[in-house]
Amino acid sequence: MPLWQIFHPEDAYTEEDKQGLAERIVAIHPGLPKFYVVVVFHALPSHSIYAGGVPQKKFVRLKIDQMARTLPGPIQRAWWMRKVESAIAPYVTDRGLSSEVQIAELPADLWTFDGLVPPPMESVAEKRWKADNKPSLYSEDDKMPESMKWGPSIFEGR
Repeated sequence: MPLWQIFHPEDAYTEEDKQGLAERIVAIHPGLPKFYVVVVFHALPSHSIYAGGVPQKKFVRLKIDQMARTLPGPIQRAWWMRKVESAIAPYVTDRGLSSEVQIAELPADLWTFDGLVPPPMESVAEKRWKADNKPSLYSEDDKMPESMKWGPSIFEGR
């Protein structure tokens, strides 16, 4: 899942702003089940954010933990950072707020939903999770991709 934690001055966002930003964040993850995308807003008093020992009244820090998908190299990482910056711009830079974005990629095998390890990417089970927008039990066969062009039949002479 991507877990987005947004640390911001307490007066930076209304409830409608939070909803709008959360929807923009979900929208940049179209391949994932929506429930994978979690956004947590941490409203802080203006005297609680410091950078370089100086109070920051117009500063937003985004900490993003990614487990569902990882980025294989620098080109994909640069592309993803541009997507993230574009998604948050109407709620950060366009409002005169400065920001810092940090993304950490964590091992997917140390992540569960209701005790279930999420199924492999593009698997039958993941597609079901996406359609249902919730986790459910799945079999070993459900770990396979739907579009598999081969299977036991090729070994059985069919």
